[in-house]
Amino acid sequence: MFGKWLGGGLGFVMGGPIGGLLGFIVGSVIDSTTDSSSGSTQRKTRTSQGDFGVSLLVLVAAVMKADGKVVKSELDYVKQFFVRQFGNEAAKEAVLMLKDILKQDILVRDICIQISHNMDYSSRLQLLHLLFNVSLADGSINKAESDLIEKISGALGIANNDFVSIRNMFIPETDSSYKILEIERTSTNDEVKKAYRRMAMKYHPDKVSHLGDDFRKTADEKFKKVNEAYEKIKKERNMV
Repeated sequence: MFGKWLGGGLGFVMGGPIGGLLGFIVGSVIDSTTDSSSGSTQRKTRTSQGDFGVSLLVLVAAVMKADGKVVKSELDYVKQFFVRQFGNEAAKEAVLMLKDILKQDILVRDICIQISHNMDYSSRLQLLHLLFNVSLADGSINKAESDLIEKISGALGIANNDFVSIRNMFIPETDSSYKILEIERTSTNDEVKKAYRRMAMKYHPDKVSHLGDDFRKTADEKFKKVNEAYEKIKKERNMV
């Protein structure tokens, strides 16, 4: 049933608080994620598609519950987000899992610590970007959601400048373009160019190519936001 979201192998999510939370779901796929000779779950050196997908759904559930309630319209908005990003089949599976996860107690900090100890940094940045994206699915990001995403970011071990950069892609602040590039308005033109090259490399979709085509496509959005910020600054400064 959950082949799309649990596909690509499961590693670290089979243990710790995520495994405990999702035991009712992942129990049926343990056989396909364990080594036949040892019977133990295989630890992967890079984040697998399955690890990432499950981690995303758990954190999405936590954000949806941030204001203390989950209404049908909110779930519908999230479903439409998954349809746009991943297609109808994957969206149906995601919503089925999400409904079950929403019924559970989610120990957000413990789960984030488990993720931070096992997931590469680029994948964690992608998780953060998608959490903002899902929160915006209903047209706005409320304070409770924004505050929780900030706490999740810290628990995931994401640097504050990276958090501010991604937040400004969704919640523009003063000098938003500069904050996306992680520089100040007082930066020189050369510093702007260097910052753009650095951020373009950090957020290049190839950084998360190991997550599979579906999740790699969502990384294009961050890359485009960096380009848009750079073009806006260039226009303001008449840079060549």
